[in-house]
Amino acid sequence: MRAFVREIAFGQLFAATPDGPRVAQVPAIWNGDATLDLHLARGNALTRHLDGATAVFAVLGPDGYISPDWYGLDADQVPTWNYAAVELEGTVRRMDRDALVAQVDRLTAEHEARLPKLAWTRAKMDPRRFDAMLNGIIGFTLEVTAWRGTLKLGQNKPDAARLTAADASDAAGRRGIAQLMRSLA
Repeated sequence: MRAFVREIAFGQLFAATPDGPRVAQVPAIWNGDATLDLHLARGNALTRHLDGATAVFAVLGPDGYISPDWYGLDADQVPTWNYAAVELEGTVRRMDRDALVAQVDRLTAEHEARLPKLAWTRAKMDPRRFDAMLNGIIGFTLEVTAWRGTLKLGQNKPDAARLTAADASDAAGRRGIAQLMRSLA
């Protein structure tokens, strides 16, 4: 699950607020020490309620609709949805500006390293512009106390049926979920 969170590095942060439940879409960095660093726009409706709050961060992987016909089984089958997801629950703490700068630098470095090009760094920016942009976000650390993962890939089907459904998912353009379904073989 940790590798999954590190690889995707993006998810939805859910928390209760006095105005009702809220969710924010945020990039994140798994620190490997039971904490996850993330940042939100200063103007996000959730931002002002996060420090000290309990929250859930959900990371969604590939998903896809599975037609009952794709299994090639004679027995009664029903449509379903296959997916991979991880939820991290914990307490959110606001980070200081130096930690936010380090988070942005690390997030950028990790993702730039995945691209087939010379890495972008903030050294390419006017420092005053970077500071101005940084003023628009607030950094947080989620101190993870619980992990919940779901991997629904047709594991309850015979291997041949699951692989046939994976091929059909691939043909339908859902290559990510097809790859995960095949990985169970």
